[in-house]
Amino acid sequence: MSSGLDDVIAAETVLSHVDGAAGRLIVRGFDLDELAGRRSFEAVLALLWDGFVPESMDEATIRAALGQARVVAFETVGTLIGATDGLSAVEALRLLLAALPDAATTPHHLLAVAAVPVFAAAIARRRRALAPVAPDPTRGQAEDFLRMMRASDIPPAHARALETYLVTVADHGLNASTFAARVIGSTRAGLLSAVVGALCALKGPLHGGAPGPVLDMLDAIGTIDNIRPWIAAALADGERLMGFGHRIYRVRDPRADVLKGVAADLSHGDNRIGFAEAVEAGALALLREHKTGRSLDTNVEFYTALVLEALDLPRDSFTNVFAAGRVAGWTAHVLEQEQSGRMIRPQSRYTGPMPVRRHAA
Repeated sequence: MSSGLDDVIAAETVLSHVDGAAGRLIVRGFDLDELAGRRSFEAVLALLWDGFVPESMDEATIRAALGQARVVAFETVGTLIGATDGLSAVEALRLLLAALPDAATTPHHLLAVAAVPVFAAAIARRRRALAPVAPDPTRGQAEDFLRMMRASDIPPAHARALETYLVTVADHGLNASTFAARVIGSTRAGLLSAVVGALCALKGPLHGGAPGPVLDMLDAIGTIDNIRPWIAAALADGERLMGFGHRIYRVRDPRADVLKGVAADLSHGDNRIGFAEAVEAGALALLREHKTGRSLDTNVEFYTALVLEALDLPRDSFTNVFAAGRVAGWTAHVLEQEQSGRMIRPQSRYTGPMPVRRHAA
């Protein structure tokens, strides 16, 4: 038995490959740096969905179809957004996604990908007592997501930054939420149900909840002089440093470098990125001292936090923004799993007591 299914091959996929030893992420034959910052989110969807949907969908077709699907998803907002009051942002997203009907005429892979940013933006605005903003179907997904968040035109640099982020996190092997989606998809429950289940897995703090706490950590450290003593105290207390270490990568997460460059461009070299770099350097040095024998390096969440902060997105929306990118991979994996026709049904090893046979007197 492998606890946590480490090194267990549970699926064959053409979608993505994570090489933890080399620090490499390959998405359908392309290294991450060939896609992030170079391809649109719609182009990456076309890549991921290729061969899994009946219709021919190139980048332009997907852009237009997603725009219309956002309009369809927005119809749900007015009737249900009030029901999200009192819920966390990710709980609210779960509720709205669960309300999408299996009988929807919009193809479910399009509807799921379109709905996440529509709902995430409406939820974020609801928390600030602001009305939801209707989507603009003529715009690209990343730009329209920010526009629905802010109710204003978006600087091209900001749209490019969010697009790079969405592409960077679009797919990442058989992570917990993607595996959950494939398991649900394998039962023929339907793609929308699989996406809801995937979001439930992403909600867990060990998976999708780390970027916000990275900013909390930076705020708590406060100053350059406090970096070493704060981190040393945290490690001495057995606390986990947010933004460091990964289950798969034994070297630096390649997504961290992509997003570090995005954060630096957005901040124009201000002190926040400089301070974050100093925290990163201090943390890596102390981790080497305190965690000898373990390879703990910077992961995707560390610079995700800086990017999303620079885009003025609320911290409690970070997991939902992550979902807006990862839903691309969820849908592709469900479509791939459905083609296999095989339900995922692993075995377990029973370690409980056996029944005692009692002989009649």
